Amino acid sequence: MAAVSIDPSLKAKCPLVALGCLTADVEATETSGGLEKELQACERKIQSLPEPRAILESAAILATRSGYKALGKDPARYRGSAEALIRRVIAGKGFPRIHAVVDIINITSVESCLPIGLYDLAHVHGNITFRAGRPGETYKGIGKYDLNLEGLPLFADEIGPHGSATSDSERTMVTPSTKHVLAIFVSFGGSAGLESSMGRMKLLLAQHASGTNFQSTIV
Repeated sequence: MAAVSIDPSLKAKCPLVALGCLTADVEATETSGGLEKELQACERKIQSLPEPRAILESAAILATRSGYKALGKDPARYRGSAEALIRRVIAGKGFPRIHAVVDIINITSVESCLPIGLYDLAHVHGNITFRAGRPGETYKGIGKYDLNLEGLPLFADEIGPHGSATSDSERTMVTPSTKHVLAIFVSFGGSAGLESSMGRMKLLLAQHASGTNFQSTIV
C-alpha cells in the first residue's frame, strides 16, 4: 500500500480528521444483477425514509461541511462527494451506473455518509498526502471542468493533486482495465465506524468485483 499521511497544517485546522485506507485487487466489470439489487436497495432505503432530507443533517455530513469551512471552502458550493450522491438519490435520479468497483464505492459512501477517494494504483506515483489545496492548483475532475483546488481537502502524490473529498481526477480514475485500487474514506468526525465501513466495502468487492488481497489501515 502506498503510504498515506495527513498534512500537519490540515490536522491543526481539522483535529478529528481520520482516513480509512483500503487496497484490493479487483476486476472492474459491468454491474452484475446482484450488485444492481444492492444499488436499488440502497436507493429505496433513502427514498422510503419519512423525511429523506434528514440524512443530509447526519453527523458525518455535518462534520464534512465543518471541515470544508475550517479550510476556507464553501460547503454549499463544494460539497463532499457523499452529500452530492445522497442529494442525487433524494432527487430521484438514483446512482450513476459506471462499473462494479465505482458502483460499490458509491454504495459504501452513501451508507457511511463519508466521501471516498478511489484510485488506480498503477497511476499513483509515490506516497500520498492529504492536505489543503494551494493557490493556483487545479485538475480535471472526472466528468467535470477543471476544479479549483485552493482550500479543498485533497490527496496529492509525488506528481501533485489527484483526488479530493469532492471529486477525483481523471489521472488516477478507475477504469475497466484497472486491477489494483486504493479507496480512502474521509472522516472529519473521527475514526469511529471506519473499520465497519471498510469491512462492508471488502464484502461487496469480494462478491461483485472479484476482490482479493485486501489490506486496510486507519490514518
